[in-house]
Amino acid sequence: MKLLVTGRTGQVATSLVERAQCFPMVELLTAGRPDLDLAILGSAKALIDAVRPDFVINTAAYTAVDAAEDSPDEAYRINADAAGEIAAACASTGARLIHLSTDYVFDGTSDRPYREDDPVAPLSVYGKSKLAGEVAVRLALPGATIVRTAWIYSPFGHNFVRTMVRLAGERDEVSVVDDQHGNPTSALDLADAILALAARWSSGDAGGEGEIYHLAGPDAISWAELSAKVMERLRALGQPVATVRPIPSADWPTKAPRPRNSTLDTAKYLRDGGSAMHSFDASLEQVIRRLVAA
Repeated sequence: MKLLVTGRTGQVATSLVERAQCFPMVELLTAGRPDLDLAILGSAKALIDAVRPDFVINTAAYTAVDAAEDSPDEAYRINADAAGEIAAACASTGARLIHLSTDYVFDGTSDRPYREDDPVAPLSVYGKSKLAGEVAVRLALPGATIVRTAWIYSPFGHNFVRTMVRLAGERDEVSVVDDQHGNPTSALDLADAILALAARWSSGDAGGEGEIYHLAGPDAISWAELSAKVMERLRALGQPVATVRPIPSADWPTKAPRPRNSTLDTAKYLRDGGSAMHSFDASLEQVIRRLVAA
């Protein structure tokens, strides 16, 4: 099966390239500038018409949460308009689509993990633009599968875990908010789950088409707790560590508001035959070992 991944250099796209080596039936292609420029109307259609993939995985997004507050037009162009154009191009060629979205479509006021059918109420321009993208995708291609994920980390690109590993060697102490909770998700694990879903479709099992799934790591923790876990693993590997000082969000103001609880309930995906993510400790260990080795 020919699989086209948008967002060539992102964490999930890079992880998909690596993990696709375990799926010999997959011919995986990635697309980014200049071949695919989502700021340009028609760029997605031209590429998809030319490649004629069986599947498209849309990992491309405007993810600068705070910068989006000052650049809403750009955020909506990439996260909403272009997402709809990708879905429309898939509809015209018969390609199946998996579109990645975010936990930030929720406002964080729930006292339990969010299910797929819970009301959405994003707080930030980023979250609102990603929700608009979900709507645009569904309108253009009702059979598209929307995957919401959260707090992505990996050995690649810029992410919170990689930042903590770097700061551990530069500082004695790091201050990290402890009143925002979510699901840290290994991009490598997410890539495995996405590829497994595409493989099921390729084998004739259409389960999951047209659904929204929450796919995220199994543990719900705060940013400060995640930082402490990183330091714990670094200490075990004989690496420098910093003391983690938990602080309230009020002491770390950001331009874009963040949900206090954006944890995701992943039970629906498991009920529909999806495989469970690896344990948080095992996934974090793998990523930190690769970061230290690098």
